[in-house]
Amino acid sequence: MRCAFYQRVICSTKRSNFIPQENSHMRRGSALKTTIIQCYGSINDNGERLPETCTTYNDVIGGTLFQHQDIHKLTWCSPNGRDINQIDHLMINGRRSLLDVRMMRGADVGSDHHLVMAKLRLKLRCSGPRPSGQQRFDVDKLKNNKTRRSFVLQVRNRFQTLSNLEQHQEPQGMEEVNRKWDHVHSAYLPASESCLGTKQRERKGWISAETWETIEDRKDLKRKAMETKSERLKEQYREQYREAEKTVKRKTRADKRAFMDDLASQAEKAVGRGEQGKVYKITKIVAGKYCGTSNAPITDKQG
Repeated sequence: MRCAFYQRVICSTKRSNFIPQENSHMRRGSALKTTIIQCYGSINDNGERLPETCTTYNDVIGGTLFQHQDIHKLTWCSPNGRDINQIDHLMINGRRSLLDVRMMRGADVGSDHHLVMAKLRLKLRCSGPRPSGQQRFDVDKLKNNKTRRSFVLQVRNRFQTLSNLEQHQEPQGMEEVNRKWDHVHSAYLPASESCLGTKQRERKGWISAETWETIEDRKDLKRKAMETKSERLKEQYREQYREAEKTVKRKTRADKRAFMDDLASQAEKAVGRGEQGKVYKITKIVAGKYCGTSNAPITDKQG
């Protein structure tokens, strides 16, 4: 069964995507596979196949290249907190580009596996100038009456100032079109930058602030459990961590349910008003397929 699985992995996996996670132990100083397994590792029976797979792809196992303390190498901890092993590995072709591989204990996602981080040396290719991306202003702030009034006032004042400066000019043809465009651009862009700002990526909007605080508390309990030397305190922190994990899951489910109920209410009101576009958007969000709409204009080489 295992041989068939590894053969299927080798045949179907793309070379660029081959960074697997295996329940395998690497041997210390293997004479047969010294180019694959280095001196910092051990091996189990299941791990014999991983070096064979690396031989096929001419890879090295990054976790065996660098010397670290055990707490920075062991990637998995059993639920009882007694058994710890290094079973998550990162394989790479080209050892010289790999600077370090270690486990990061501070990352917490409610799993018994720890995050494995690799540091790579990259060689950047010199490229020509690239056009900067379009600014996306946070237009949702215009829903606030105070922000909207401030924005309208700034735009109106800038239009008035530009009109006073250009009232004696009489351009013709394309020059008139360009002048009007510069007029609009000079009025709206500074006002948008000062009143709206750019749109930033945010965490999941449906998770409440109270739930995020609980997640931070859970992360703090995990840190305490890893740092303490007392077995009694360690078991106490683990028990608190398990309870905190249950609380996080319960609160996130409640937040998601409230978010869905709110979307359903919005969709019901939109149906009553005949806003089919909004109903379609909400349906896509509920189905998990909504990626936003793109209204960006097509630009030429001059922008």
